[in-house]
Amino acid sequence: MPAPTHTRSHPATPGSVDIRLPWWALALPALAFAALLLLILNPADAHAATGDPAVTHLFERVQRIVNR
Repeated sequence: MPAPTHTRSHPATPGSVDIRLPWWALALPALAFAALLLLILNPADAHAATGDPAVTHLFERVQRIVNR
């Protein structure tokens, strides 16, 4: 018993590609861009990093491990 085949309703033109993106494939990068843009547009909210010794020690240990 042969399987039924599905035919295209519109024949593809030679050399064209039919790509359909889901809505989130465009919305997520646009949302990320807008969030990053908002972060850099208001430099008054930027604060200098405090010298947290725990983070500094962590980076020093990682650097020692990598340099071995």
